[in-house]
Amino acid sequence: MTEKEEIMLDRNDDWGTDDIFDNKSFFLKGSDNMGWGIKNRMSRIFNPKTGYTVMLAFDHGSIMESAGLDRLDLSIQPLIHFADSIMCTRGAVRSVVSPCIRKPVCLRFSAASTVLSELNDDCVIDIEDAIRINASAIAVTVVLGDKYEAKTIRNLVFAADSGYKYEIPVVGITAINKQDSDANYLAMVARVCAENGANIVKTYYTEKNFSRIVNKCPVPVIVAGGKKMPEQKSLEFCYHAISEGAAGIDVGRNVFQSSSPVAMIKAISAIVHDNLLPEDAYQLYCELSNMS
Repeated sequence: MTEKEEIMLDRNDDWGTDDIFDNKSFFLKGSDNMGWGIKNRMSRIFNPKTGYTVMLAFDHGSIMESAGLDRLDLSIQPLIHFADSIMCTRGAVRSVVSPCIRKPVCLRFSAASTVLSELNDDCVIDIEDAIRINASAIAVTVVLGDKYEAKTIRNLVFAADSGYKYEIPVVGITAINKQDSDANYLAMVARVCAENGANIVKTYYTEKNFSRIVNKCPVPVIVAGGKKMPEQKSLEFCYHAISEGAAGIDVGRNVFQSSSPVAMIKAISAIVHDNLLPEDAYQLYCELSNMS
């Protein structure tokens, strides 16, 4: 084996985690060859100055009962201003999001099933409704390894076909189908999403080898905030995800279920955009909480 072959083998073993993705003309990886419309919408979702996003998700009501979202108008409206983008359903957009709020909407595009039935047995909505809402992206759930794998991938392909037609980016959302999902599984799902047309992938953070998920995926990766954690732990979680390569945090329950939601989203934003250390972000959270 030649020296060059040994180097390439080493890179394949670690998935090139030490190599930086080479952007040529646009600040987000995997978007150099996209059209103007997709780039414009992506630059609304992600802050062009930092390359990151804090996405506020409140689409939970379409798939589960979630404490903190009983009154969307009271719990969500005060938070939207402090997010870079929002992820929600078309029902929530029309009922509680003011059209005067100039925040990019990532529209939940696959919907209709709940955790009490078959979460992955989703349908997709009409792309024309995403256009009417002026969505900056559409989001589709993808799961591998169960009976709905083919259907969720078809949903993603349909969304990508529709999105490319109108230059609306597509978010592929990783759904976990097993409790022991590790970096290898999540990296595979992220790659399948990107290969089938997703411009952004939303997945889960893993304590081991998360950077492998990011490096194996050729498009930006956003990390789902997941279940409610203590505020300090949640801020540490956000810090690790960003420092290990995530392009943003999709926050939901760890914000709107916090004892001080506005303080929490501000502290998370300080980590994502201002490189604040988690202990400093927690101090900021405590100070802002005391002021409210």
